[in-house]
Amino acid sequence: MTEPRTPAKRKAKQLAKYLRGERPDYDYLKRVFQYLREDLEVEVTKKPKKLPYVPTEEELKRYYNLVWNGKNFRHMIIIKTFLYTGVRVSELINIELTDVDLSSCQIRINKGKGEKDRIVPFPQSFKELLAMHMETMRKENARYLFESNWKKKYTDRGVRKILAKYSEEAGLSQSLSPHKLRHFLLTWLKKQGIDDALIQPYSGHESRKSLEIYSKLALSEAQDKYNEVIDEFPL
Repeated sequence: MTEPRTPAKRKAKQLAKYLRGERPDYDYLKRVFQYLREDLEVEVTKKPKKLPYVPTEEELKRYYNLVWNGKNFRHMIIIKTFLYTGVRVSELINIELTDVDLSSCQIRINKGKGEKDRIVPFPQSFKELLAMHMETMRKENARYLFESNWKKKYTDRGVRKILAKYSEEAGLSQSLSPHKLRHFLLTWLKKQGIDDALIQPYSGHESRKSLEIYSKLALSEAQDKYNEVIDEFPL
């Protein structure tokens, strides 16, 4: 029969008596317990990662039908921008009109995740709608691609509320957050057979294992592959 364990808090106090004289800092304690784990043959346990929720094409179509029937043109453009570019919400609200290049179907993302700049593509089929929206915003003397009626750029919270409203009306099992829309696009591109190395240049992901490969790829290569399949996108 195994002896009952000393409660963790009491054991910590016992160990503290031996360690206090060492005047330990965090790094020292971290190394001590690393060696202690090795001596006791204690393995570090990791919680299994849950697969992220990805909406089905049917759910996405049902969701977008509500957006379309709502006849709010600005909401349509916001959601299509998420779906076609995979940008994060923090990136979307900071896109300026001057960041959009309609001729090359590209949007410049300034200081995205990790304070890095990058270019994201959008399909030719989205160009006309986006141009109409931009013209409206210019007439309103807007600076940003998405601004409210009060001449202020949209907030993270405001965009999430828009998406949540349509998710609820569509009766989806989970609300379609900006991240879920981003994940849908990247997952869909992979299903079309596009390699991670060609998705990465405009997705903003960074893989240590593949970094060397990614650095050798030109954005034009990535966009060529994107253009080949994006016309088959469900919306």
